[in-house]
Amino acid sequence: MDPIRPQTEQEKFGRHRPLTDRDAHEINRIEELSYDLKVREVMISNVITTPPNVPVSKALELVRVNRISGVPVVHDETLVGIISLEDIVRALQNNELGEPVQKYMTTDLVTVNTFDSIVEAIKIFTEKRLGRLPVIDEHKKLAGIITKGDITRGILLAVQRDYKEEEVRRYRASHLFDDIVSDRTTLVLRYNIKAGDFTHGGNASSHIKRALLRLGADSQLARRCGIAAYEAEMNLIIHTTNGGMLKLEVEPRKITLSTTDDGPGIEDIQKVLQPGYSTATDKVREMGFGAGMGLVNIQKCVDKMEIESTRGKGTKLLMRIAVPSEILNSNKGSS
Repeated sequence: MDPIRPQTEQEKFGRHRPLTDRDAHEINRIEELSYDLKVREVMISNVITTPPNVPVSKALELVRVNRISGVPVVHDETLVGIISLEDIVRALQNNELGEPVQKYMTTDLVTVNTFDSIVEAIKIFTEKRLGRLPVIDEHKKLAGIITKGDITRGILLAVQRDYKEEEVRRYRASHLFDDIVSDRTTLVLRYNIKAGDFTHGGNASSHIKRALLRLGADSQLARRCGIAAYEAEMNLIIHTTNGGMLKLEVEPRKITLSTTDDGPGIEDIQKVLQPGYSTATDKVREMGFGAGMGLVNIQKCVDKMEIESTRGKGTKLLMRIAVPSEILNSNKGSS
C-alpha cells in the first residue's frame, strides 16, 4: 500500500476539480478521451467469476492460475461480492480455506456503470485507491471488470484511430463551405436531453465536438466546447424535471452553446457558481455525479457565460466562445 500523503487538487476533486484558465486552453486529446470513451468500450467483458458457496480454496486456485488479484462473486448473474487476494490470505491465516467464499468475500462493493465515461472510473480509482472495479449494466448485472491498465490501453487505441482519421477530417473541413455565399451563415445543431438519462450522458457533447472538428475548428477550441457542452448536458440530466434542449450555433467569428429547460429553476444563482455547491440528490452523488464543479468548469472553458432562471419555470444557460481569426486563417491554409 502506498504511504499516506496529502491529496493533490486533482485527486481531491477527481473529474470535477475546477479547471484553471491554463487547463481550458491546453486540454489535450488524452483528457478529452476521458470524457468521450465509455467504460463498456475499454472494460474486460469475459470475466472469471465464482459462486458464493464454493470453498475459498477454489477461489485461490482461480487467482493463482489466472494471475489475477481478485474474483467477482456472482449469484443468479447478480454481483454479490468480491473475493480478493487479501480476503484469501485472511482465510489462510485462519486455516479456513474449506469455508465458503461468502464468509470471506467483500460485500461493500464499489462499482462503475457500463455507460459511464471512463473519467468516472478514473475518479473512483483515485479516491478509493482500488486495483479493479466491477462493471454493472443498466439491469445491475455484472457486465465486466475494468482496471487502470484497461483505461490506458483503451485511450492508446483511440489515439491511434484518431491519427488515421485526422487527414480525412481536415480535407472535409477545408472544403465544406467553399461554395456557400451569404451575408450571415449559421449552423444550428439541437439535441433533446432527457432527465435522468445517464446511459446516454455525454453523447450530445461528443457529437458537438466531432461536428466542430469536421467544420475545421482548431482542436483546442473543439475541446473547450466539448467540455462545456458535457457539463451543460449533465446538468440537464441531473438537475431538471423533464430534461431540456442543448443547442450549438456556429458562426464565422463565434460559437454559442445554450441549454433551456422548464424547471425546477435555480433559487440562488450565485450559490450554484461556488465550487463544490450542488443540489444533486444522494443517489446521484453515489453514482459519481453532482460534485458541484460543472458550472465552474464551464466558466473556465468559455469566454462568456450567462444564466437566467426562475423558480418553478426553468433555466436558460448561455455560453459563448470567440473564434480567433488566426484559427480560421490556418484552417483555410490547410486546404
